[in-house]
Amino acid sequence: MSILTINAGSSSIKFALYPIHAKQIESALITGMVEGLQTGGEVFLSWRKEDETARFALNVPKDASTTIRFQTALHALQNLFEEKTQGTKILGIAHRVVHGGSFFREAIIVDEQRLEQLRSLCPLAPLHQPHNLAGIEMFAQTFPDVPQVACFDTAFHADVPEEEYLFAIPKSLSQEGVRRYGFHGLSYHYVMEALQRHSQRANGRTVMAHLGNGASLCAALAGKSQATSMGFSALDGLMMGTRSGSIDPGVILHLLAQGWTQQDVQRLLYSQSGLLGVSNISADMRSLRQSDAPDAALAIRLFTYRVVREIGAMIATIGGIDVLAFTGGIGEHDSQLREDVCKRLHYLGVQIDEEKNRSENGSKIAALHLSSSAVEIYLVPTDEGRVAASAAAKLLV
Repeated sequence: MSILTINAGSSSIKFALYPIHAKQIESALITGMVEGLQTGGEVFLSWRKEDETARFALNVPKDASTTIRFQTALHALQNLFEEKTQGTKILGIAHRVVHGGSFFREAIIVDEQRLEQLRSLCPLAPLHQPHNLAGIEMFAQTFPDVPQVACFDTAFHADVPEEEYLFAIPKSLSQEGVRRYGFHGLSYHYVMEALQRHSQRANGRTVMAHLGNGASLCAALAGKSQATSMGFSALDGLMMGTRSGSIDPGVILHLLAQGWTQQDVQRLLYSQSGLLGVSNISADMRSLRQSDAPDAALAIRLFTYRVVREIGAMIATIGGIDVLAFTGGIGEHDSQLREDVCKRLHYLGVQIDEEKNRSENGSKIAALHLSSSAVEIYLVPTDEGRVAASAAAKLLV
């Protein structure tokens, strides 16, 4: 038996199939992605199984609707699993869902009532939640006899202290759910468990940096989240690929007074800011590293500064730091970013092994600190799918 994990976005589906043995989740049997699901896109399916890989186009007309595109992709996945997984039975499908709100603090089996509750949270995560839920609905139609499980990015932060999740606003609004939630929880769950397997100090004061197109930080004590940089929405905190991160609310009031609409502001904050907005070149850190444009360098400097600044805030909430971990697309693959951040934390006794850091490519967990460092530094490739698969297995096995 296996658990299929799904991360459905607006134009892609990431998937992985995890075998279950003795109620334990094993390494993924097959992983991959369907791309080009947006209107007019060319749909491709790519997959990897051990040393075997493939990428091919699916037969989808360019004018096909989004529904037809998803249905074609899902039937292609069914055929792929039947052909490449020796008839393993899919026990459940675990979906990454960004927002569980105040309703859900752990993974759930989805029914129509719960799906309706999750739909009510779409305004809090407009870039992710609608697509996550559309994925659940589509997979339920294609795999009608397989339970659909929602696994929440907010769940890891469900027990943060009251002073962490409350805003300084009227209590009536707080009771309506206007509060900090935090995200990237599946990633932090995986990184935390990986760190605890490699270091006794990870049971102490740990700061984890999930740095990618979406970016956030999490401060943990004894493996439990105490503070995180994202808040009510996935906009807060760090500067990101296209998202602004923290911004003075007065800026929003100013723009509204200038005649900007809610849609204009949403587009600005979610899609036109961050690395893309500052550089006016790209939201991709790799492209900015390769550019000699002054604004590309400025975007990188600002991103680095914001990471260092927010790490300082995380450290303050837990009274110091024993372990610093990097994960996410940038955190795992940009050795220069890791080095620059650690050098700016030198005053805390953070000492990175520059040669070791530059030699790591993000393929495995690696210690990056010098023996003289007061703080342990780790690179941890995240595996959100494995966390989701484990959560689903606990409900279904």
